[in-house]
Amino acid sequence: MKINVMDRRTELLPGDKGVLAENGPMRMIIQAWSNGRACHDLAMEAAQFAFTCLEQVARYRSLLIHRDSQLLCRLEEKKASVPLTMVKSVLAFDEPDLTPMAAVAGTMADAVADWLFQQGMTRVIVDNGGDISIRLSGNETARVGIRTDIKSPRITHVMTLDAQSQSWGVNTSGLGGRSLTRGIASAVTALSNSSSLADAAATALANACFSKDELILQVPARQLDPWTDIPDIPVTARVGQLKPETYFHYLSKALNRAEHYVDQGLIKGALIATGGKEVWTRNFSEHVAALTHV
Repeated sequence: MKINVMDRRTELLPGDKGVLAENGPMRMIIQAWSNGRACHDLAMEAAQFAFTCLEQVARYRSLLIHRDSQLLCRLEEKKASVPLTMVKSVLAFDEPDLTPMAAVAGTMADAVADWLFQQGMTRVIVDNGGDISIRLSGNETARVGIRTDIKSPRITHVMTLDAQSQSWGVNTSGLGGRSLTRGIASAVTALSNSSSLADAAATALANACFSKDELILQVPARQLDPWTDIPDIPVTARVGQLKPETYFHYLSKALNRAEHYVDQGLIKGALIATGGKEVWTRNFSEHVAALTHV
């Protein structure tokens, strides 16, 4: 991961849309309120904090591209909080193909959201390239849109999260997104108590939406991204026109994995979509919020 301090950019977005913090691979939008009042100055301070989080990841990236439980001790000794959380989140899932980089965007969003919440903010939304961390207190709520095709800007579902949980992570992965995937899901949105866990879960569930098929072309990840942390893992490059029952089979595989994560307490729920079809975990409205189609 290459970052240049000179490339750092912060900008107050128009219309109370928050503060943009951009540097290398990070494009983060930070919003903070205190009892209904937007706090742009504090959001600007949080942007500077976000850059320090990115520096931590860049410093330890050579370690974070490997799945290794021994990293925990090394990172604890170095007091590298962001990389440490990345490792813990990924190791919580029994998914050998996941490296700590699978949780990088969500973990940084969490770190910034936690920093703002500790400053007394009552409502915080940090969007790190579509990986979202939310903090709410009292009667505060956050309306969140979901897309069933990660390549389309169209929002297909909305839900309103409240402070039944002070901390929410809403993260999406899928074919055509910022990261490579082993599956064919057009979008997987996972929700958890942290964006770090939801980030790892969304990646794993998108990977699970797959079985070998002659109409699905997979290639080693390095062919699509020479800087990837999973160079030799087969990832999806192209999907042909599959039969409806094939899509249903893949959705069922991913949904079963999602239900397992819910039972383990790793996520609160998930929505999985592919081939124009969508499924979500049982009791979604009870564990998360009512999901409305738009």
